Order: sequence, then structure tokens, then C-alpha cells
Amino acid sequence: MADFNSTSKAEQTIRSIKSRQFLIPVFIGFAVVIYMFWGEFDKSGLDEIKLTYYSLLFIICAFCMMLTRDIGYIVRLKILSSGRLTWKQCIRIIFLWEFTSTITPSAVGGTSLAILFIYKEKVTLGESTAMVMTTAFLDELYFLLMFPLLLLTIDIGHLFSVNGSYDGGINWGNQFFYFAVIGYSLKAFFTGVVFYALFINPIGFKRFLAFVFSIRFLKRWKRSAIQTGIDLQFASVELKNKSWKFWLQSFVATFVAWTSRYWVVNFLFLAFFVVPNHMLIFARQLVMWIMMLVSPTPGGSGFAEFIFSEYLGEFIVVGSLIPILVVLWRLVTYYPYLIIGAFLVPVWIKKKFSKSKSN
Repeated sequence: MADFNSTSKAEQTIRSIKSRQFLIPVFIGFAVVIYMFWGEFDKSGLDEIKLTYYSLLFIICAFCMMLTRDIGYIVRLKILSSGRLTWKQCIRIIFLWEFTSTITPSAVGGTSLAILFIYKEKVTLGESTAMVMTTAFLDELYFLLMFPLLLLTIDIGHLFSVNGSYDGGINWGNQFFYFAVIGYSLKAFFTGVVFYALFINPIGFKRFLAFVFSIRFLKRWKRSAIQTGIDLQFASVELKNKSWKFWLQSFVATFVAWTSRYWVVNFLFLAFFVVPNHMLIFARQLVMWIMMLVSPTPGGSGFAEFIFSEYLGEFIVVGSLIPILVVLWRLVTYYPYLIIGAFLVPVWIKKKFSKSKSN
């Protein structure tokens, strides 16, 4: 039988969510945007912007990309559940999962909450853990494979140059370059560790964690580390007999979800001006994703807006358009999940944790 400590903590976390927490990331994000407007807004520059039917069409396409991303996640969860979850349950879990990502720091993640969301849909704890661990593994695998492939199609010097700083090679003093190298290395290490723990030696890995976190200055995290080892062990049992078809379908759904997510910016740019190099913008968003993982704010609020303006701003031909596109980008990729969650979470908590219901 699995250890339910992690789900108990997750229950306490989800029950403790207050309505005011929904507003914190909104205030942070808009504070940064207002600051950007204050420093960069030029009313005369807006005269150069032409709003046409094509602008509306491409903005709709941007929303469609996020919808496709959600569909990819939903389909993947359906595949990972081997049919145990209905389509309605998959949709609900994905939007709950996305909502918790909007109100927690990007670096914290929502693994335990995601396990709780699936577990409360009458799925065993072992199966719930396996699904969440597999999604994390597939997400990292997508990045590890896609990033090198993109480097084959673009000039690596252009990828890390900012505001015309490209001089024909890599600028070794560029902080974005080191963000990418360190981030990619960490992701490769994480993926390798998860692969070893899931598919090679889960029991040995759990013992290794117990040994490492027995060191005096690490003892305070020993319980959480052991629980991680237990989670990986249960996930390993669930996954070891899956067929190649299962893995292929899961990865294709992952590919569709993440690729759609990164095409949002391309379509938003197309709504206002000609995009000279779509693959370069696509690749830069992978680097942005690494940077946003270290953000201490809920859902990367404030930090995400700043990185967008700094790293993608040079492609925006009218400087006054930068804050507007930042707002549009967050309206498409972030705020819908915050709004949906504000309505969905209270109903879900009432239904799943009602004293009159037995789980």
C-alpha cells in the first residue's frame, strides 16, 4: 500500500487556497506592464500599427494554438490512464493542473497536487503517481530532443544575441547563453535520473536518496526525498510493461502540446508585422522556458513579462507595441487558466472534500 502523506499535504494545500491568491499574479504582471508602458509608450508610434482582418485572424490563431495545446495534454492524460479516466475527467484535471501552475512559483511545480487531482478521480495512488511522473519525463524529453534539432536550423549566435549584438559568433558574455547551457544541462541530468529511477533501478534509487538525505544538514528534507523515491518506485511498477505504441502515442501528444504552445508568439507577431525568422523565435521561446523555471513569483508573473520584452522585443518593429504584445501574450497563455480555475477549484473542492461524501 502506498504512503498517503504526500496526498494529505496536497489536500491541505488545495484547501488553503484563498480567493485573494488569484489576484496576486494579476497585480504583479500588470505592475510590470504598467512600468513598461511608462518607459516605452509612444502614442505617435501606434499610428504605424495597422489593424486589419488579418490581425484578428492571427490573434484567433494564437488562441487556437493554446486550445490545441490543451487538447494535446488532455489526449496524453487519456492515453496515460489507459482509458481509466473519462474525457470529462481528463479535461477537469488538466485545467486544475494548469490553474495551480498559475498561482505557484514556476520553480515549485505542482507534482503532488497533480497526483491529488488524478487520485481524487478514483484512480489508485500508484497509477496517479505513474501518470504525473511520466508527463514530467515526456515534457523534459521533448525539450532535450527539440532544442538540438532547432540549433541545426538556425545560427546559434543569433539565438543568444539581443538588440543587434550579434557579431558572427557566440557572445560568451551573454547571460542568455549561460541560462540555456545550465538549464539544458540540468534538464538532461533530471531526465537521466528519472529514466534510471523509473526503468532501471527504482529500489536502488530510493535507497540512494535515503542515504544521501541522512547527512546531517540534509536531514530536514529526508522525508520528502524518501517519498519521492516511493513515488518513483510505484510509477516504475505501472510503467514497466507499457508497449512501444503507448510511448509513441504519449510522445506525439506531448509534441503537439508543446509545439502549439510555442507557436502562440509567432501568430501574435504575425497579427501586426511580418516575421522574418519563425524558427528563431520558436527556439528563443525554449530558452525563455528555462529562464521562467527560476522565477520566484506565481506563474512567473512579472518575470515572464520582463523576459518577453527583453528577449523577443528586438523582433517587434514598433517599440510602443512591446507592452501591448506582452499583455496579449499573457491574455492568451496565462489569464484564461487563472479565470477558469477561480470558478472550477471551489466547486471541485466542495465536491471532492465534502464531509457528506465518502472517497
